[in-house]
Amino acid sequence: MDKLNCRILRELQDDFPLSESPYELIADRLQISAEQLFDKVKRMLDEGIIRRIGASFDSNKLGFSSTLAAVSVEAGQIGRAAEIIGQFPEVTHSYLRADAFNIWFTIIAIDDKRIESILEQIRASLSSAGCLTALESSQVLNLPVKRLFKLDARFNVKTT
Repeated sequence: MDKLNCRILRELQDDFPLSESPYELIADRLQISAEQLFDKVKRMLDEGIIRRIGASFDSNKLGFSSTLAAVSVEAGQIGRAAEIIGQFPEVTHSYLRADAFNIWFTIIAIDDKRIESILEQIRASLSSAGCLTALESSQVLNLPVKRLFKLDARFNVKTT
């Protein structure tokens, strides 16, 4: 990771401009061409250094409901279970954990009723796919937000 890539990552995280030409503005701040900036960002995306570039909205302030959920699935069925869970556009993140509840995921939906509907569909689909040992609601945890703690994670990249 060279110094320029580190500077680019800081600019992308800290002050991404709301503009029709954001790369031109960032390139000007970095004193490089927009083409050079775009090529470096594309390379970092291709290499997996950057996973995603996009806006992050406070869903609660926009009137949406959210929850953290977890499921306990058979070890051999994790891939199939992840496909089932990931089919819902309201599922925003999912994580594999080495625990009895081995797949954790977040849902952001229009309201709590929609969240419960999604969880019921996931329960039924996982059960019919043979991913769960029994159709028990305790195998799908619904952990809605009671008190929000938001971390603003910024990555400090150092050159090697």
